[in-house]
Amino acid sequence: MHRALALSLLLAVSAAAPAAAQDPAAAPPPPPPQQPTTLTAVTQKVGPDRLVLARTTWRVAGKLDPAVPGQHVVVRLYSRGKKVLAKRARVGEDGLYVVRLKLRNAATVTVRAVHRATPEAGRSAAAPLRVDVLPRRVEPGRRGTAVKILQRHLARKGYVVGRFGTMDGRTQRAIVAFRKVAGMARTASADRAMLAKLARGGGTFRLRYPNAKGRHVEADLSRQILVLARGAKIERIYPTSSGAPATPTIRGRFEFYLSQPGYNSKEMYFSKYFIRGYAIHGFKSVPVFNASHGCLRVPIPDAVSIYNWIQIGDRIDVYA
Repeated sequence: MHRALALSLLLAVSAAAPAAAQDPAAAPPPPPPQQPTTLTAVTQKVGPDRLVLARTTWRVAGKLDPAVPGQHVVVRLYSRGKKVLAKRARVGEDGLYVVRLKLRNAATVTVRAVHRATPEAGRSAAAPLRVDVLPRRVEPGRRGTAVKILQRHLARKGYVVGRFGTMDGRTQRAIVAFRKVAGMARTASADRAMLAKLARGGGTFRLRYPNAKGRHVEADLSRQILVLARGAKIERIYPTSSGAPATPTIRGRFEFYLSQPGYNSKEMYFSKYFIRGYAIHGFKSVPVFNASHGCLRVPIPDAVSIYNWIQIGDRIDVYA
């Protein structure tokens, strides 16, 4: 009797258990669905050439879309494959975020912004960005990353630099040419003022005759600059010294008509003549001001390269 009653109770409990498990009121609520997201990133307070001066503040900003409350973005900087800095930013109600950054030393950095997956929002990463950080000064004879970054950005503007990674004489002449174009003191100093000007996009030469066809030369006497261009594209920019006030360089539009390699009796080196005795040529003395007898002097180490670039019949515009 007792055994039959116990068996009946056990069967009743077993039958009731599945029913309780299927009761909707007893089940926990499902987690909210994880939203797919997209992340953007841009640099701010950085020059037009993605260039910034060391020890100055710049920013990375962007948006997480859609905006999800309580999310964060991590911005990391890598140089030569190694992480050099990481900062975390909270995403606002509008999905926007901003991170302020500052590096003490010259470097080329890759910027990576990432939103890690959370229960509410999926993982997303912005397209990587590249930023060059300029040093605050580069001394003559210096080697390494700081010089490479300086040379790379001078060369992008057309200035002729020397051995990559070395602050040599040719790179210093490129700095002189840059400072002439930028309206700065005509020295070879890569000081803070010059590097800050470069970081802001300064020192860009604008051709007066960008519609000229093929190879052509512009000699800007006011800035003592010689420019070799192909159509609207500047290929090389050199410092020059034109005619002194007592023996000014003739102005106008001409064509090169005569080549004279080597030295001549007047110590002119690899000369390209454009009218009468006026020529572009190498010379032992090329000051930062106009001092020649009328020709366009260029430094001896640059003379052969310029001579070979210019062809007979090419056009030259000389103006002030």
